[in-house]
Amino acid sequence: MSGPALLEISDAAPDVTVQDVEYRRLLGYPKDHPLTDRALELSDWAHAWYKEHGRPWLYARQATGLALADGRVTIEATTFVSPHLHGSLAEAEADSAALVAVSAGRECEEEAHRRWEQGKPDEYFFLEIFGSAVVEALVAGAAFRLCEWADGRGLAVLPHYSPGYPDWDIAEQRKLLDLIGLERAHGLPRDLRVLQTGMLQPKKSLLAVFGLTPRVERVQRLTSLVPCTNCSLPACRYRRAPYRHPLRQLETVHAAPEGNGDERPAGAGERPLTPNARYSVASDVLKRWSEQRLKVEVLADRTVEALFRYDGTTCSNMGRPLAFDYRIRLSSRADGYVITDLRCAPAPGDTGHTFMCGYVEDAAGLMGSIEGEKPLLGHPLDAVLRWERGRGPAGCYCAAASREHKWGLALETLHYALARDESAAA
Repeated sequence: MSGPALLEISDAAPDVTVQDVEYRRLLGYPKDHPLTDRALELSDWAHAWYKEHGRPWLYARQATGLALADGRVTIEATTFVSPHLHGSLAEAEADSAALVAVSAGRECEEEAHRRWEQGKPDEYFFLEIFGSAVVEALVAGAAFRLCEWADGRGLAVLPHYSPGYPDWDIAEQRKLLDLIGLERAHGLPRDLRVLQTGMLQPKKSLLAVFGLTPRVERVQRLTSLVPCTNCSLPACRYRRAPYRHPLRQLETVHAAPEGNGDERPAGAGERPLTPNARYSVASDVLKRWSEQRLKVEVLADRTVEALFRYDGTTCSNMGRPLAFDYRIRLSSRADGYVITDLRCAPAPGDTGHTFMCGYVEDAAGLMGSIEGEKPLLGHPLDAVLRWERGRGPAGCYCAAASREHKWGLALETLHYALARDESAAA
């Protein structure tokens, strides 16, 4: 395809509707679980704040050239290496592509940061996740507008793909942003930049490539090539398949009202773990984590070994998935469940941690810090209820506060599981 771009959209005020079901999913709630009490209050506040202060934007244009060869995708003389993107474009016999940039705006990010600095982690969390929901809604809106344009031209739109997704190095984010801005008539509605690590600023933003193909019948036969399965836009007249697969999800950590519960250490004859304790994480989340992320084994000498799996994301372009294993060793119940060993390391096969800003800047230094930090070593597990640790719920491990936060999640989940078992036995 040659000549000027056939499509360009530069919208500084797109209509954005965040669906409650999608927001609850990003918050980590089950699909049919309604928000109540404090969570409902925070959700309503986030909706209202963003409606008044948020400044989302959307930009899209059709590229004037597309070539595929050896796992490489060349768009207007800019070459990207992504076997997955190459495969989907080749399978659909795509002959052009649409380039898209969306952002929830810097206002949401800045306000969330202010709330954190004010010691309001609940407001921070709900607004931070709302920004992610806005990005998803913007991508769905962009897909609709592309489908609307393509439908009248006998074209089909393929699912979008972005740097940082599997098989596409996030380092190519800079090239894609530069490409999106080439030969544009209107320009991006507001500033967007790529940091050295590939992270977008504002961080609640996304760059994407949508393939375009004239082989509509081929897309209809191969549901993997239909973007509708990961597009949540309701009542879309261009929908070819039901919505099934959400976009990449951020870390799902629930904030809960602070409180230490009964902080008395266990004495002789008392339980080593405080029953009915108040944790920094909601009890329903701890219950789910204890069942899905935690493995506990009582050894022959009655000591305890536990493995907690943490799944998070890097703080860049909707996040590169990463997984870390937390190994915890406790003395026996009779000895008070004292923490005798702590280890944290990337889960086997994980590569997401190599995309963290701290890893890119100083891999040995960051990994040495992660390996060397052993909070509460030598203390009873019950001490986690009184631990005044750092507040850093970001999915990455670059900051000490974020690493402390994650150790707190692992230790609280183990405490919850053991205390629940003790209560059941009693």
